[in-house]
Parts: sequence; structure tokens; C-alpha cells
Amino acid sequence: MKKILAAGLIGFGLVGCTTPQIGNYIPKTANISKPPIGSINTAYVGDSLVSQGKIIEQDVMVIQSDYDLNMQYKVFAGKYAQIGHDKENKFYSLRELKKNTEGARAKLLSDPPSVLMINKKGWLCVVTIYNTKSCGDATGVSFKTEGSVNEDSFQQTLIYSGKVGNKINIGYREFSSNIARPAFNNDVEYDLSQSKEIGYKGALLEIIEATNQDIKYKVIRNFNKVD
Repeated sequence: MKKILAAGLIGFGLVGCTTPQIGNYIPKTANISKPPIGSINTAYVGDSLVSQGKIIEQDVMVIQSDYDLNMQYKVFAGKYAQIGHDKENKFYSLRELKKNTEGARAKLLSDPPSVLMINKKGWLCVVTIYNTKSCGDATGVSFKTEGSVNEDSFQQTLIYSGKVGNKINIGYREFSSNIARPAFNNDVEYDLSQSKEIGYKGALLEIIEATNQDIKYKVIRNFNKVD
């Protein structure tokens, strides 16, 4: 009986030591442009006509529901971003991606958790602050790539401000780290009787129809290069 119990602990309990490799995982970034070039769109006063920025594509582990790991840890449902890897393991943040809540909690006399890990066998492990680990079946665990706007990046947008007579008003806005840059903002008036195409800082739109409430337009070119 003692031998069977010992074998179980080796298979699904504390299994040696692991030093988490943190910080060597770099999420992919890509330039994004909205709406797509060539598309025909309708926007209302105050809406963005075109915008450009960067998106982060982050590898994420999704835990579908709470469960107990070896009676040592309570593992909580949520999304957890990858933060590192080595030849055999992938390491994930202990903080939930959106809510910033804890991903695992120690039970009884177990050591405090440090990171979550998926090993080469596909088991889910809790690595402790002392680099010991407790591993078990990755129940209800899946993986995905999730995109999010990079708040540290530079973003540009054109905003529709309405029409007076044959003239339309367009606002240009810049954002850095999700904060507006007033010194680079500008409001421009375009006379549609002279041209149905309007451009600003490389962006080019063909105006199909415009009223003081909405505008229909085709995107010919956005601000910058898109990946």
C-alpha cells in the first residue's frame, strides 16, 4: 500500500524541481489597419473613419473551470498568458489575463505558488516559490492565440465631424500609450465640390455620400504599412 501511494505521489504530486525560465517569451506584434483597404463603410458623426495601430498576439492557456490539483492547490478558471519557456516546459503567468486574479492557491501546508506550467507530457503543474512543482492531468485546459491592442504603441485615427453645405469636417487624432497627443491633433475641412477624394498623413478616402449625420466612403489607403 505504501509503495502504491509513493508511486502516485511521484506521478502526480511533487515531481522534482524546476527553475522557471521567465521573460524569454516574446509575443508577436503586427500593424493593424481598420477598416480594410478597398472596403466601403458607413460612419456616423464622432465615429472613426480609419485607424491604425499595433496588436499583440499573445499565446494563452485557457482553464475552463476551477479544480483541485493533487489536494495541494486550487486551480482557478481563466486565461493565463505565456511568459516563458525552456526545452521541455511552457510557463504561464499566475495572474488571470483580464481580471488580474490569482490562478492557483495553496491548500493545507503546501508551498506558495509562483507560476503555472505545462510540461512535455501535457500535464498542468504549479511551480512554487521554492521551484518545487506539483503536476496533474490538465483537465479542461486548452490553448489559443489572443490578440489585444498594444496600449504602449502609437495609434492614428480620422474622425468624422459632420457636413456643412458641400464641405465635410474631419478630425485627426494621435495616441501614444493610449493617451491623446493634443499637439498633433488637427481638424480639417474638405470641399467635396472640388474632389471626392480626401487625404491626410497618407490616408486616402473616396467619399461616396455624406450628410451632417453620417458618411459613406471607400478606403483607398491607410496611414502606414500594414503587416
